[in-house]
Amino acid sequence: MKKILVLGVGNVLWADEGFGVRAVEALHAGYRFDEQVTLMDGGTQGLALYPYLMGASHVLVFDAIDFHLPPASLKVLRDDEVPVYCSTKISPHQTTLSEVLAHAYLLGTVPEKITVIGVQPEVLDDFGGSLREAVKKRIPEAVALAAEELAGWGVEVVTRADDEVATPLNAQVLALEIYENERPSEEEACRFGDPRFLSMGK
Repeated sequence: MKKILVLGVGNVLWADEGFGVRAVEALHAGYRFDEQVTLMDGGTQGLALYPYLMGASHVLVFDAIDFHLPPASLKVLRDDEVPVYCSTKISPHQTTLSEVLAHAYLLGTVPEKITVIGVQPEVLDDFGGSLREAVKKRIPEAVALAAEELAGWGVEVVTRADDEVATPLNAQVLALEIYENERPSEEEACRFGDPRFLSMGK
């Protein structure tokens, strides 16, 4: 039986860098799958994700990637299109994800299929920020692309009932709505560093 891993990678505290995590959360909230499919908030764990990839026959990854396209553009990479080693950094955490794939290739545990659904970020350097509106609006399309890809892999994709609540993939305090509504404003919290430390250099 296929073992399928769906990963959302990125940092939800760095504006559009959180796209991958928000996309896998949205996929989980909208659909349910049988036991052959594992959905995971991969965060920025890098090589710590290797054991999960090692055990998967099919891997789908959501990510924020610099494709040098207009902001909020979506792009899908499949199999050999996904870089293992690359001289150009296409994502803030791509180096470690590439290392994970490189390990898989070297050890002969590379997944049979790998698909990356990426978005072109609009803003990354906003610590404590959230997704920009244009990027957030692409999540439903990214989720639909993922559902289609998974169905193409033979997965039964079941839409959740309106009253069905999915068990969260991560801490509720990080949920998109809670994070956006309860985080400090830009006026209350410095978005480019802690002012207590910034003032020490003056």
